[in-house]
Amino acid sequence: MKGKGPYFIFILLVLTADQLTKLWITRTVPLSVSKKIIPGFFNLTHIHNRGAIFGFLGQSRNSVVFYFLMAASLVALFLVIYYFFKTPPAEKLMILSLSLILAGALGNLIDRVFRTYVIDFLDFYVNNWHWPSFNIADASVSIGAVGLILLFIFKKKA
Repeated sequence: MKGKGPYFIFILLVLTADQLTKLWITRTVPLSVSKKIIPGFFNLTHIHNRGAIFGFLGQSRNSVVFYFLMAASLVALFLVIYYFFKTPPAEKLMILSLSLILAGALGNLIDRVFRTYVIDFLDFYVNNWHWPSFNIADASVSIGAVGLILLFIFKKKA
């Protein structure tokens, strides 16, 4: 716990940014509507994702899928929390990566618990090829996961 105060603030800031942007998108962009921001590259598109990150299993309305994703999210969250507290304060990049994953996991879990879906809205594309829509929480988890992978790769080499 000692030395991790700034990371708690960081987690809270990322979580707050995620929730505020989701609230903002629900108030400014109607569901299933796209607003062009950078033509040919980036839209704000308000969607409800009932699946996992980047829309995986997103079209399913099956309650089994919902409860599976909820359980998987909780297990992953508890593992990240465990490693967050277990990691020594000197391993700053590891804690930062875990903080990003923790903030993102909490952001999407809040959506699942209170809405039964996750609000996605960042829509990057080139021509007709669209990257799956995502949100700040998804980006946070992805960046944190890449950080962990890079740390493990470079730790093994050292």
